[in-house]
Amino acid sequence: MKVSIFGLGYVGCVGLGCMARNGHEVIGVDVNPKKVELINNGKPTVVEREIDEIINNNFQKGRISATTDHTNAVMSSAISFLCVGTPNDARGQLNLEHIYTVAKQIGTALKKKRNFHIIVIRSTVPPGTSKKVTSIIEEESDKNVDVDFSVVSNPEFLREGSAVDDYYNPPFTVIGSSSDRAVETLRELYKDVKGELIVVSNLVAETIKLVNNTFHALKISFANEIGNICKRIGIDSHSVMDLFCRDKRLNLSSYYLKPGFAYGGSCLPKDLKALVTLSHDLDLQLPILENIERSNAMQKDIALQMIMNQKKGTVGILGLSFKKGTDDLRNSPTVDLVESLLGKGYNVLIYDPSVHISKFIGTNKDTIESKAHVCRLIRDDLNSVIDQSEIIVITQFENKYSEIIEKYPEKVFIDFVKVTDGRTSNNYHGICW
Repeated sequence: MKVSIFGLGYVGCVGLGCMARNGHEVIGVDVNPKKVELINNGKPTVVEREIDEIINNNFQKGRISATTDHTNAVMSSAISFLCVGTPNDARGQLNLEHIYTVAKQIGTALKKKRNFHIIVIRSTVPPGTSKKVTSIIEEESDKNVDVDFSVVSNPEFLREGSAVDDYYNPPFTVIGSSSDRAVETLRELYKDVKGELIVVSNLVAETIKLVNNTFHALKISFANEIGNICKRIGIDSHSVMDLFCRDKRLNLSSYYLKPGFAYGGSCLPKDLKALVTLSHDLDLQLPILENIERSNAMQKDIALQMIMNQKKGTVGILGLSFKKGTDDLRNSPTVDLVESLLGKGYNVLIYDPSVHISKFIGTNKDTIESKAHVCRLIRDDLNSVIDQSEIIVITQFENKYSEIIEKYPEKVFIDFVKVTDGRTSNNYHGICW
């Protein structure tokens, strides 16, 4: 294929070389004539392992060139990649000035072009950028999206120092697009790249890069805070974290990474508090660990506000214990929610088949005795709770709960665990989806 790449910095230069290596004819575009000159002499614009050899070899084969002429680049290619920089502005937002400038240039060029053209945003951008770029190109070109051109979001997952290997062996390739034609073209372009190609919406594709890098930053900072504790008490932090990383079932897995309601139970709140208290005793300031409970409390506040926003009187709660399949009410965020609702004057009914007051023993018995005013609201019959409630709050996953949403369109359902997918009806609200 014939490809143009706008922006010959780190991402653009690596993409230029790797696409050419896969047999494509690639034109680099940049406003900096020095970068253009480097490419046209078979030299890379960045320092990166293997890229100098790749650029030189494919330049010799006639697959690589560069220009400052954006119109010629668009007219000479079927796909244009946007790889320009998006640094933070003074407020911390990503500066999209260069993205929008290139979009105008491409739109102007497309005015003269008859063939279908694909614009691929490879730069890191905030959600909604593809929509704005589409509007700019439509305005500048007088052409229609997904008829004459298509805008695709295709975030890169390259690490400096291993970018070439990352290009060919990504965890997956993300294509955000509403155009089947564009998707199939990019599928062909990336046929020599390993890993699954996943098609999502433009908004999801734009969001995932920001989420990925934020999580990576969180992991580094979390490990450092644990390391600071370990050093202060005289143990090897690497031994601790090596052991931590051996747990692929919970620690390094998708478990606990599903958006929903707050955590609770007998272990997480207690042990988090113990570790934070230990750090205070050691005169350490660890902002990540110290703010986990604050974040958890805020999720409870969000849930309460969602219910209050409905301006209804009677609330049915489906699931009282902190976790499905247990009767443990210790530190249950749902118990906290019920108490908040009662304090606000709401009528509350509860259904939880796992909770049987007569069976409570030990610590859980102590909890239930202190929460007797909550447990008296438990009903044995699901239908009666639904019939008597205006708002139904689903806190535990049961397949039958998805069915009752369809059965009772006049009720308002607030879902904490995502019992259903793809619902957009007015009576259904996900806590954070």
